[in-house]
Amino acid sequence: MLKSNHHPNVEFQVLSNPEFLAEGTAINDLLKPDRILIGGDNDDKGKWAIEQLSSVYENWVDKSLIITTNTWSSELSKLTANAMLAQRISSINSISAICEASGADIQEVSKAIGFDTRIGSKFLQASIGFGGSCFQKDINNLIYLCENLNLKEVADYWHQVLVINDYQKKRFVDKIVRCLFNTLNNKKITLFGFAFKKNTGDTRESASINICKYLLDEGASITVLDPKVEYEQMIFELSNPQLNLPIEMVKRKVQLYSTDVIEACKGSHAIVICTEWDIFKTYDYKEIFEIMQKPAHVFDGRLILDHQHLTSIGYHVEAVGKKFDHTLK
Repeated sequence: MLKSNHHPNVEFQVLSNPEFLAEGTAINDLLKPDRILIGGDNDDKGKWAIEQLSSVYENWVDKSLIITTNTWSSELSKLTANAMLAQRISSINSISAICEASGADIQEVSKAIGFDTRIGSKFLQASIGFGGSCFQKDINNLIYLCENLNLKEVADYWHQVLVINDYQKKRFVDKIVRCLFNTLNNKKITLFGFAFKKNTGDTRESASINICKYLLDEGASITVLDPKVEYEQMIFELSNPQLNLPIEMVKRKVQLYSTDVIEACKGSHAIVICTEWDIFKTYDYKEIFEIMQKPAHVFDGRLILDHQHLTSIGYHVEAVGKKFDHTLK
């Protein structure tokens, strides 16, 4: 396209300058980046263009943090960065399944391996899985690239990161069903959080979408508590044809609250933590317990609550990566 629309005596260069911004911290990420990546052609004109863009960043970014590469390396680095982060999440989530089966504690395991300087502690928080617009999209792009380069085994490897992510969500819901006596028919479940992570109203690829789908398939009614997500956005996500959920049923069986935790939990059989909003840690869970159906359950999919305190109140508590002793004492 560029060549066919080229005019005589007009020259230009195309650079690759991927962003590494995270929702909720985008401004800080831009002002204080870990690195700036600029890719372009390796000829003199390409190098000149890279220098021009680099000079713009040098107004606030130390030159040592500006990495220059060829175009392919820049583009692949962007895909690989998100793929590696998602891989860490799926890796620790796979270990959380072993913890639940064996009696190990995933938070203790994460802490122990995080002290290894070769591994580090970031992105080792077990959960119900990753979401957002970037991780799954970039892994799918990486898979597509591998398949087109005839690298089937590599494509299969990265596909497994997505398989584990889906497995974690389904496994979590299966535990909810088992704990609620193998049926959710006509039971009310309250989801704490619908955004894919805290401090954003973004719901794209949120783990809560599939959690809702699985719960609705089991016959549950759902109330969602999220301080930023709009009702129309939630309905839009749950109306995705791939979920195969009748829109009339969704509107009838799913409600959304922004702040009224008591109304959201009134008559509920279980609370399911899907997003790690800080406000969820501040609620009076003893007061909430009084207005819930008994036995009252809490399923912590983000490991943000005090499980011992909840148990002392009377909740039946389950959490990702933990095995609880529910025998009467």
